[in-house]
Amino acid sequence: MTPSLLETRYRTVLRMLPAYYRREREEEMVETYLCDLDREVQDQSRPTVGEVASVAALAVRSRLGAAGSPRGYELLGSAVRLFAVFAVLVQAAAAVVDDTLDLTWSTTRGPAQRQWFLDRFTDQGLVHGAAAAAQWTLPLLWAVAYFALLHDRRRLARAAALLAALPTLWPLAEPLVDGTAHPDPAFAATSGLLAWLTALALCAAYHRDAPPARLPVGSPGLVFLACCVVMGGCNVLVPTVADLVWTPATGFLAGGLAWLLLRTRQPGSGTPGGALALAALGLLILAVRAASLALWIGVPVPAGYLGGSLAQTAALALLTAALAVVGGRELAVRR
Repeated sequence: MTPSLLETRYRTVLRMLPAYYRREREEEMVETYLCDLDREVQDQSRPTVGEVASVAALAVRSRLGAAGSPRGYELLGSAVRLFAVFAVLVQAAAAVVDDTLDLTWSTTRGPAQRQWFLDRFTDQGLVHGAAAAAQWTLPLLWAVAYFALLHDRRRLARAAALLAALPTLWPLAEPLVDGTAHPDPAFAATSGLLAWLTALALCAAYHRDAPPARLPVGSPGLVFLACCVVMGGCNVLVPTVADLVWTPATGFLAGGLAWLLLRTRQPGSGTPGGALALAALGLLILAVRAASLALWIGVPVPAGYLGGSLAQTAALALLTAALAVVGGRELAVRR
């Protein structure tokens, strides 16, 4: 019997699902969708928006390590979940360290420095003042997302991550407010990509069928404190090279190297997908680092700043490449 138009449309929508899932469930799902609908109605109808959205969400869950998924999808799901944890951790620690050092510097260097700090929020008009306040405060919600995620408060973690990523949209909205383009669109774009990919990975990978978030080593509080100490110490020891990328890049370098050393000492230990997750995070941070350097091409800058930034860029590239090689080998073994 020739399938009805509605059945054909449902099967087209179900092609979003991976092949293994369609083999097991497609016929059952089509029968459920077409239940109690006569032929005439089927030839005049189409799937609803809610049904399409439901299938799309199921497609994400089934590709990110849902129960019964093949080993390749399990590894992908594990890698995306670890990427979300690592990326949230790096951005949470960086936000706390940067805001703490900014506030400390501004309140301990005299009235002029303190007034300069306050003018960022009060001397640029209502819209720009609100945007500056949001850019200073909302990234702190990465810390809320981190602790909520590792205590299995997934709804709170998702909301906090999405709010923490919001300030990266201001460079897109600012030209609509005052007609001025952002001075560094490449840096704004790569920073936004890092923030929003983190938030989307958290929302997608920690679905209802996903296991609870876990760190490969240590407790959430101690790991967060260690990241803050490393990032803050590097900023204090070498303040002449510290820019907006220095803190998260330093945290990633320390964490990535520690993970590689642990992997070398204990082969086969840890959650699968860790190397792929760190390689993806390193690539994003490397893109932000490169975009920040591109702004200074042809502009006279202090040699210390330029040398430190170039050294950090080279270290990021080498570490990311090493992690990608390890991740590729793990992927080949587990297929």
